[in-house]
Amino acid sequence: MMLIFGLMLLQTAACVEFTCRFGQPDPCYAALGHKLNLQMLDDRIYKLKIIKRINNNQDDSFCKVKNDTKSKAECDLYNNRPEVTFINGTLIINRVIRADSGNYTLHIDHSDGTVTSADLQVKVEAPIGSVEVSLTCSSSGGKSVSCSSDGDSLVYSWTLNGDPLTDTNTNIHLNETTEGVVICSVKNHVSDGHKGISLDCSGTTTVAVTSHLTSTLTSSTQTPGDGTSLKEHATGNMMDWFCF
Repeated sequence: MMLIFGLMLLQTAACVEFTCRFGQPDPCYAALGHKLNLQMLDDRIYKLKIIKRINNNQDDSFCKVKNDTKSKAECDLYNNRPEVTFINGTLIINRVIRADSGNYTLHIDHSDGTVTSADLQVKVEAPIGSVEVSLTCSSSGGKSVSCSSDGDSLVYSWTLNGDPLTDTNTNIHLNETTEGVVICSVKNHVSDGHKGISLDCSGTTTVAVTSHLTSTLTSSTQTPGDGTSLKEHATGNMMDWFCF
């Protein structure tokens, strides 16, 4: 029981939080399974209505909030989702799902009688999973390094002994005289990760393990404590962690 509780604490601590604001000019990127705060125009809110634009008509899904309390009778967006709350003019989604992507319009009736509105585009992306790198040494002497990861809208980049390479593919080809460490970096709008491997075809060189977990807004760092020495650098797997 204590072990299970400890694992739950670790999962909660690894939850990454994203904050966006209605009316911002750029899209709001949110990490699948993580926390998203949607801030309203200000906190002087008496009544608001959030509309998810699908057909741009009165049949679009919406949710009304009065005095910071969601009305179940007038909400077909976030009913049956206890992880969604309203606090001090902020819509808090403690576990983002794919269906949260979309175009939203916010209408606010303020306590002073004024009315304002603002739009927001929300894009949900799956964070990067574990980055995998492999080295292939050909009989002709050439070397090929391949990189792969899970997640949405992945962008790849490479460095050789700390110097950036121009290649952005999932694999690179090097000549037989190239030595050192190649690192593959993978990122999307909500996360990034990297993993490196020694260009040693004899298979005897080892490199210490490191890992990290980052987002566009907040980050945490994790390093393995087992003292293991491996022939690669490894990032943490963001898809293993969720908000509770």
